[in-house]
Parts: sequence; C-alpha cells; structure tokens
Amino acid sequence: MPQPRITLEVFSDFVCPFCYLELPELEAIQARFGEALGIRWRAFELRPEPQPPLDPDADYLHDVWQRSVYPMAVERGLTLRLPSLQPRSRLAHEAHAWAEAQAPEAGTALRLALFRGFFEASLDLGDIDALMSQAAALGLDGHDLARALHEGRFRQAVRDDQHQAQVLGISGVPGLRFMLDGEHAGVLEGAQPRRQLLLAVERLLDLMG
Repeated sequence: MPQPRITLEVFSDFVCPFCYLELPELEAIQARFGEALGIRWRAFELRPEPQPPLDPDADYLHDVWQRSVYPMAVERGLTLRLPSLQPRSRLAHEAHAWAEAQAPEAGTALRLALFRGFFEASLDLGDIDALMSQAAALGLDGHDLARALHEGRFRQAVRDDQHQAQVLGISGVPGLRFMLDGEHAGVLEGAQPRRQLLLAVERLLDLMG
C-alpha cells in the first residue's frame, strides 16, 4: 500500500484533556480524506521527572475544567471527569508504543482505552498493573507489556518523540505537525476545531496539485 503524501503527527499526553478532546476531530478528518492522510501519534510527557506532578485538587485545574474542558466535552460529544489523581505518564506512553509495535489497530485501541480510563475513571497511568489490565482487556498480551515496561523496551522511542517536539519548538499539546511528502509543512498547537484541520489539509492538497 502506498504511503499517504500528507502526514499529521500528533504530539500528545494521556494526562491532557485537550488531547483526548481532539480525538473526534482527528477521526473526522481521517474519515474525510481517507488514504490521502496518515495520522501518527507521538509521545509528549508534559511533566517528566524531576518536574513535580500537578496537585489533582488544585484551583487551577478546577478553573480550567469549568471554563474550557467541560464546555468543549459537550461540544465534541465526550464524557470527561476531572481525575482524582495526576500520575506521571511516561509508562503510558511506553505502553502505547508497545501496542503500536504489535499492530496499528492495537495502538488505536489502547490509546482510546488509556484516554477513556484516565478521564472517565481516574485510571492510574503510572501503574504497571493498571496498564497490564487495560491491555489484557483488549485481548493483548498484558504480561509481555509488563516485561517491556520493566525492561524499558520502548523508553528510548518515547524520549525520541519528546526530543523531536523540542526541535520543532512544540511546547504545548496537542501539537499537530503537518508533513507533505515527508517534509515539514507547519505546526498547530492546542485543540483545533474540525474546520481548521480540514482547511490545513485542503491547503496541502492544493499544493500537491
């Protein structure tokens, strides 16, 4: 199968509600453009060690959720609840990389399960047993995932994504990098409305002639 000429790399973090809220918009443009567009998810840990994790009950979080997250969730048809914990997300990124190495469909399924688990049920994304259970529920080999996490099998892949985001100057997520025939074609930061994404892809299609 030929590679799509337009690629959208999505730098995201599983603890970022706006990354989850971008899912339906990305699904819509994927359905609209089909094989002309490839979407690749890449890791971006917002608060890697030694940065302290957020206080899950911080006034800042409650304010952002009331002003922005909950209204956007209603608009985009998703259920989100402010999580009762704020775990580090590196292991979740490694788990996602592991799943994508099994098959693209496995990566898609685990990505959705991690987002939904965290934002609907406060899943502990930093707990290997919790990640194992999510994988097993999808019919994946949870024990192999646990071994991969203990061994750090996908740790460098996560670091490489983080480094690439820094090179591109991406400081917030979701960070959306557009590429045309493998060449950099621009970056959008933050949860984008569907129309903005459609216009960005259509402009690239016009460049292709």
